[in-house]
Amino acid sequence: MKTTLRLLPAVVLLPSFALAVYAPIPDQEQGKALTYRLGAGVSHDSNIFGGSTGEIDSVVYNFTGEISYNGSISDQTFLSASYELSNDHVVDRPGKQNLTNHHLEARVAHSFAQDTNIDLSAAYVIANNPESLLAGVPLNTDQSYNRGQFDGRYTTSLNAKTALVTKYRFVDYRYDSATLATDLDRSEHLLGLEASFQLLPETKLVGEYRYQDIGYDSAASLKNKTSNFFMVGFEHNPGKHLMVSGRAGLEDRSRDSGADTTAPYVELSTRYSYTEGSYLSAGYMHTIEEPSDVTRFTDTQVNRYFVNLQHQLSGAFTASASVTYEPSSLQGRRGVQVDLDEDTTRLGLALAWRPTKNWALIGSYDYDDVSSEDPNRGQNRDRLGVNARYTF
Repeated sequence: MKTTLRLLPAVVLLPSFALAVYAPIPDQEQGKALTYRLGAGVSHDSNIFGGSTGEIDSVVYNFTGEISYNGSISDQTFLSASYELSNDHVVDRPGKQNLTNHHLEARVAHSFAQDTNIDLSAAYVIANNPESLLAGVPLNTDQSYNRGQFDGRYTTSLNAKTALVTKYRFVDYRYDSATLATDLDRSEHLLGLEASFQLLPETKLVGEYRYQDIGYDSAASLKNKTSNFFMVGFEHNPGKHLMVSGRAGLEDRSRDSGADTTAPYVELSTRYSYTEGSYLSAGYMHTIEEPSDVTRFTDTQVNRYFVNLQHQLSGAFTASASVTYEPSSLQGRRGVQVDLDEDTTRLGLALAWRPTKNWALIGSYDYDDVSSEDPNRGQNRDRLGVNARYTF
């Protein structure tokens, strides 16, 4: 298990299903096309299988190696790619103790003109020691899975103040366990069309439509569903230090088996960079997501609140913190299960010391807690660790 702080991905700070055209390159990778990174760490995991009872704790040794490429292959085209190999040795794990994870990413961004560009990215993960374990799943020593994702985004201007964006996302889940595969293997398609109007130099108004299709491999007639999203929003950037954005609207969900529903859909986020290397971000989202127990529940209505903080301390020290709180409602299948309330809290703390541009020593603490009206879905887990990285 990696001991680095589990911060929310940067995309969460922007409207969901949005991609930056040129994502920032880490300082250690700037000025060179190829970068290599080696890392090693040790941590203690209090609940390696994420069980509600009978928790097993263990020391975990982690070794990682990564190679990445960032470069412009023409004046208008940027390419990045990376591959990471990670091995976790879980000392007290019953059965297999060495678990290997693979993470492959690639991205290309091309500008056809000053106001027209395309951004394509893909990622493939083979996770034999997943960081987030499934709540409510009977104790299973193999929650490993393969996950593939593709994102595409095409942006063009209709006139000086109006722009049009088309977006597409494909996600595919494949679990190694036959039991989990039967329940959870699926593919998700998400298509979006966004129109924006530049009201002021710092303020943009947005209208957006999205269509989502979720198709399961097994018992599709019971679990499949589609959604139509209708929303309006804004993006406000009063200066280089502050960003505020929001979307609000409705999700109209049609279930192949079960009652259809219409629910509010909300995305709110803000980020404030108060000094170099330091920022505070916060946000809220209300959405419908897939449950881990698809036999009893159709889906989950989630309220997600998050706060991220990174503060550059004196010298080479950086402190980070992340808190996510998710009060949710599990939607029970009619005649099978009543609705249940469930709260999930995730906390991450980290302190990084970078004595040189190439070296980093990171101490971290992660805490997960799931409190549910169904005691079999409860989960409590914490991890404390330290690791070192060398980039060259």
